[in-house]
Amino acid sequence: MRKMIFVLLALCLALLLAGSALADSDIVVTGTGEALVTADTAVVNLGVRMADRDVLKAQAAVNETVAAVRAALEENGIPAEDINTGFIMIYTSYESNSLGGQEEKYVAQNTLSIRVTDVAMAGRVIDIAFSAGANSLDGISFSASDTEAAKAEALRAALKDAQAKAEVLAAASGLQLRGIEEIREGGTYSFDSGLNNFSREVAAEAKASDTVIRAAKLTVSATVTVTFEAK
Repeated sequence: MRKMIFVLLALCLALLLAGSALADSDIVVTGTGEALVTADTAVVNLGVRMADRDVLKAQAAVNETVAAVRAALEENGIPAEDINTGFIMIYTSYESNSLGGQEEKYVAQNTLSIRVTDVAMAGRVIDIAFSAGANSLDGISFSASDTEAAKAEALRAALKDAQAKAEVLAAASGLQLRGIEEIREGGTYSFDSGLNNFSREVAAEAKASDTVIRAAKLTVSATVTVTFEAK
C-alpha cells in the first residue's frame, strides 16, 4: 500500500513539473545596437619605395629619403615620437627590357606610421611627406580617444533591439513576456562607418592642390544576448 502511495505521489509530482515546464518558457534573443562617434586621431601610413640593380644603392636611397621625410615632418611640428616605422622590406623585381629579356632589380621599401591628434592635419602630413620625397601611400586609419558614451548608447540600443525581437516572438507563439532572466554582453567594437564629418569652411580655404582629409565617423557596435521568461 505504501509503495502504491509513493508511486502515485511521484506521478503527481512529475505531472506538476511537466505542467510548470509547459506553462513557462524561455525566449533567448540577441540584440544589436550602434552609435556614432567622431574620430579625433588619425594614423597616416606612407613611405618610400625605390628600385636599383644594386641592392645597397636601393637601400641607401630609401634610407636617405626617409630621413628627409622625417626631418620635414618634425620641422612642421610633428613630434618625433609620433613618427614610427611601419615596416621595412627588400625584394627582387623582374622587368622586361627592350631586348625581350628580363632585368633583375632590387626594390627597397620603408614606411612610416604618423600619428596626428588633429585629423585635419592628416592631409598636411601627406603633402609635407611627398614634398620631401615620399612616393607611396598605404592608407589612413582613424580612432577615437573616448568611446565610453558611444558604447553605453550602443548597449542601450542593443537591449531595446532584443526586447523588440522577444515581443515579436512571444506574440507569434501566443506567449507573454514576464521579465528578464539573464543578460549577457557580447562585446563592443568600433570601425569606420564610411560617414564623414566634413567642414565646408575647411574645403573653401584649402587650395586645389592640397590633400583634404575628412574626420571619419566611427561606428561603435554592441551586442547582448537576453533570456526572457515567457508564459
